[in-house]
Amino acid sequence: MTLVARSFVAIGLALIGATSARAQTADQKTLSLEGAKTVAERAAAEARKRNAGGAIAVVDTGGHLVYLARLDKTFPAASAVAIEKARTAATFRRPTRDFENAIKNGRNSLLGVAVMTPLQGGVPIAVDSEIVGAVGVSGANSAQEDDDIATAAAAALQDPVVSSAQR
Repeated sequence: MTLVARSFVAIGLALIGATSARAQTADQKTLSLEGAKTVAERAAAEARKRNAGGAIAVVDTGGHLVYLARLDKTFPAASAVAIEKARTAATFRRPTRDFENAIKNGRNSLLGVAVMTPLQGGVPIAVDSEIVGAVGVSGANSAQEDDDIATAAAAALQDPVVSSAQR
């Protein structure tokens, strides 16, 4: 085989290897710190509008804390509960109200799932139909209000006034 032919074979093999490696990875949106702050700010504004307190936790897709805010006069344990609600919503990719409702409807076996907090107030955050994290709220005036505030906050990155730089 000539030197030129060997070069073409080497280039071809390199291209096949690069294509194969690319096929084994995926591009994934991630939640930035600025995006997490935007979500938390929306939750805080919604809580203030309702004259509610609360803790607001924003996590990434793995349930790892990105941003935490505790509004004035919120009980201390609210922060830990908000983080767990957000972690559950992110790692199960569904609102925590679904788990609470399932248990209310008799699916008590869910109580045995140690990595889940079945309390409403945790909502996944989606950007272009892709889950990028979740928000958890605890300590508002009621469990339903925790959920309403989290739902409003989760929509913050879908709002057209939020620039793509904040995502």
